[in-house]
Amino acid sequence: MGIQFKFDLPVLRIGLYAAFAVCSFFVFVFCCARLNYTTTLSRDDSLNNGRSFHDPVIPELLFTSLIAMPWAGFMIYSIHKRYENRYLSKFRDEIIGLAVIWLFWMVGTGIATSMWGSLGWCQHINACRILTALVAFCWLGWLALTALLGIALLFAIANNAFLEPLHGKWDPRQTIYA
Repeated sequence: MGIQFKFDLPVLRIGLYAAFAVCSFFVFVFCCARLNYTTTLSRDDSLNNGRSFHDPVIPELLFTSLIAMPWAGFMIYSIHKRYENRYLSKFRDEIIGLAVIWLFWMVGTGIATSMWGSLGWCQHINACRILTALVAFCWLGWLALTALLGIALLFAIANNAFLEPLHGKWDPRQTIYA
């Protein structure tokens, strides 16, 4: 007699989407804080001799987080309520959307890490702490996003479900857009 483990895929996916939404929100907040800091430098600030500037990766991460939050919310709603939409309701659609967001997220996270991956020397400065938190939440979001993409791909391949409703609880008699 072994211990049996019941696995509930929709609950796992909703949890991962929720974690991804939270990470996306924090990336958004830290990007806003960084934009505010770099565009309103006081003349006394030693950074860039007090002249305002911008980091090119921040708008990219801001855009990515702004598309990730509604995506995660829509996916949570779709999985939980078994919602089917004419344009975005199949596992194929979810995998394509996750892949696009994953690409944006990976590029932004990689650039941010290469720029600010080692800021331990300046943790006494608030701007450095914000950048460290930004990079950390980028990686946490990437981890949740990669898990979501992997789970969706594995499920779709194992069940030949690319054209089945993405909520994963399909009943051919109840599916509207089959």
